Amino acid sequence: MTFNLRQVYAFAREYHQKREAQKDVQYGTAGFRSHADHLDYVMYRMGLLAVLRSRAKGSQVIGVMITASHNPEQDNGVKLIDPMGEMLEQRWEKLATDLVNVSDVDLEAQVAKICADEGIDNNNPAKVYVGMDTRYHSPQLAKAVLNGVAAMKGSVRDFGIVTTPMLHYFVTCSNTDMAYGLPTEEGYMNKLLTAFKNIRGTSFEKGNYVNKVYYDGANGVGSLKMLGFIKKLDGYLDVKVFNSNGKINYNCGADYVKTNQRAPEGMPELEPNARCVSVDGDADRVVYYFTDEEGVFHLLDGDRIATLIAGYLKDLVEKCGVEIEMGLVQTAYANGASTDYIMNQLKVPVACVPTGVKHLHHKALDYDIGVYFEANGHGTIIYSTNAKAKIRAASEDTALTPEQRTAAKLLLRTIDLTNETVGDAISDMLLVETVLHSKGWSLKDWLGTYTDLPNVLMKIKVEDRNVITTTDAERVCVTPAGVQDAINEIVAKYNKGRSFVRPSGTEDVVRVYAEAVTKENTLQLALEVANVVYDKAGGVGPRPELPKI
Repeated sequence: MTFNLRQVYAFAREYHQKREAQKDVQYGTAGFRSHADHLDYVMYRMGLLAVLRSRAKGSQVIGVMITASHNPEQDNGVKLIDPMGEMLEQRWEKLATDLVNVSDVDLEAQVAKICADEGIDNNNPAKVYVGMDTRYHSPQLAKAVLNGVAAMKGSVRDFGIVTTPMLHYFVTCSNTDMAYGLPTEEGYMNKLLTAFKNIRGTSFEKGNYVNKVYYDGANGVGSLKMLGFIKKLDGYLDVKVFNSNGKINYNCGADYVKTNQRAPEGMPELEPNARCVSVDGDADRVVYYFTDEEGVFHLLDGDRIATLIAGYLKDLVEKCGVEIEMGLVQTAYANGASTDYIMNQLKVPVACVPTGVKHLHHKALDYDIGVYFEANGHGTIIYSTNAKAKIRAASEDTALTPEQRTAAKLLLRTIDLTNETVGDAISDMLLVETVLHSKGWSLKDWLGTYTDLPNVLMKIKVEDRNVITTTDAERVCVTPAGVQDAINEIVAKYNKGRSFVRPSGTEDVVRVYAEAVTKENTLQLALEVANVVYDKAGGVGPRPELPKI
């Protein structure tokens, strides 16, 4: 294969120019994300980078997902998927940022620099998988990615409209020689549904569990794919899909429900205590909720999902008798009541990491069974090779009791029901339904396991967010001097009080989180800490006011 870098520059100048006035952008946990009109050149360059990354990883498949997740319809974005379904390696995030921000004139030299620094031979094969969500501008942006792959002489497989977790799954399957599954939509669906049906058996209702769930698809790809799942569920789960053909994420979806603490628009008027679930625009987040007989809304978010699944897994591990280290990973935003429940009731170790899925996922790898969920509903379970081997051996060990072998087989099916590569709204929903069915629980039963502490999140505008630096998984403020001491004094006044501050990753604001035993104390605690930030960290605009819950 003859390769000439000049064609990369020529193609960019001809079809995917970067306007000189466009501002620098930064690759973060969510990749690049912006208004769709500003992303054509970004997409082209991420096509280039995906080929370089594939060659750097020994010609393994790299994924490129075009989505803006829970953002409004006018936005879009792009992120790369590493060979085992992980988010892009952090060191390569900087390479992505540098590549996107150079001028067209300097593009050829920047690609050459990456090749030289990373020892990349552009005569080697490269394989890239591409997927996109349902936004109307996604197909055009996908063409820019495909052009970037073509300019670098990479081979590409375009999956069209898929959920983000599906593309993670496809990449992992291909790079494990199909050991993880078949890298097709049919393979993905069959793996999850086979496990789900085998666990559920022929009795669809149990105790307080009713075999009906109302599903808000956020008018995104999650609704489209769930309609496909329903055709194959064969009544094992009765799913009623809503918000499947409107403006993506508009007054609906997991982020809307979590942020506004209310049911989405587009759902019918339901009977009290009806089990409802919302996913986000690319189906990697999920939350549950219901409205009780008094008309009070109740949310069961990622913290609740983590505790539910962790309790179920711990019970199965104990029943099959294998020695496995299990842990649950949270961020500082996890409700303090959930942390207390996990540690003191479930007796499962808890680790706290900085905000961001990549930090949660990385820490979860430290355990044989690592459970992680952000409060927003993004999360999954990771099972180590050691855990899988021990569980499989137990399922076949005739020296164990039939009950122990049955528990081990159930664990193996639960592993197959899990998309270990990334948070997956559909997989996670089926896991939650499995646990609720197993326990015979309604959402009220689930909610009753512990009581959340009232909590609030505020945003304080500042001149420069970088003056705030933190440590200890973002729970302790290092600079400016005196901020953490002031927070400690304030928190000490409130029963079960907790508060921390952290800078935004995208705008000049500082986020203030607070929780306490009563709603009134929580609001007052948040206001006092917000004023400390305003005074000591260069607050701008009006002083903070009493927030609302």
